[in-house]
Amino acid sequence: MATYVIGDIQGCYTTFMALLEKIAFNPKNDTLWLAGDLINRGKGSLEVLRFAYQMRERVITVMGNHDMHLLAVYYGATAHKSYDTLDDILQASDCDELCYWLRQQPLLHHDERLNFVLTHAGIHPQWDIQTAEQCAHEVEASLQGEMYKEFLHHMYGNQPEHWDTHLQGWERLRFITNVFTRMRLVSETGRLDLRKKGSPEGAQEHYHPWFSIRPRLASDVRIIFGHWAALECNTGDEPNVYAIDSGCVWGNKLTAFRLDDLKRFRVKNREPG
Repeated sequence: MATYVIGDIQGCYTTFMALLEKIAFNPKNDTLWLAGDLINRGKGSLEVLRFAYQMRERVITVMGNHDMHLLAVYYGATAHKSYDTLDDILQASDCDELCYWLRQQPLLHHDERLNFVLTHAGIHPQWDIQTAEQCAHEVEASLQGEMYKEFLHHMYGNQPEHWDTHLQGWERLRFITNVFTRMRLVSETGRLDLRKKGSPEGAQEHYHPWFSIRPRLASDVRIIFGHWAALECNTGDEPNVYAIDSGCVWGNKLTAFRLDDLKRFRVKNREPG
């Protein structure tokens, strides 16, 4: 019995299946965690989403920004983007079932026995684990409740940039969503920079990768996250932080991480055409 985490698949179904074969994933005994962004940009998004749904008793997935975007498109909160590869999902006969299941998924998964926390993008430096879990539950309740369409309509935007315990309403939910699904760089005072992508090099002065300024988390809490392919799974000397997105959809590799012994497995992108 083993627990594996796989980074951002983004519709790379053929590579995903090759990686499952490499780790000899056995759904009868093993558990699979997925770090979000199951879909979009790759051509096999429908197949990946269906696999996760069909294996839902053995799969734990957290929400990524592309997964949230699919929900916003499907429920009419936003339009397609030019690079979206969501048509197969949106036109599928089981689209409603898949999207309903997707919006029931968490933003954060905490396994106290394994002492691992999984989120798509990370945890804000000013949050302890209890605050992070409470914030995640607030967004999850909005996605799963009667006002989910209103939430999706108000989800987009970079403001507010700074955490404040007194934040309320859509601004509070938007900030929390951005932390869990979009965050990369954070200032020394806790302000998000959601504009810069790519490598941390060249960041604004006083802005750093979120995991390098995380003073409020207990030192033994282990965090695993995706979202940041430019890191190439490298978090430097930061203890107990593990990056898992190795940029498969950009022609690189897909990575699995076995939590039991911290061993990594990788396969090269095998997508057709």
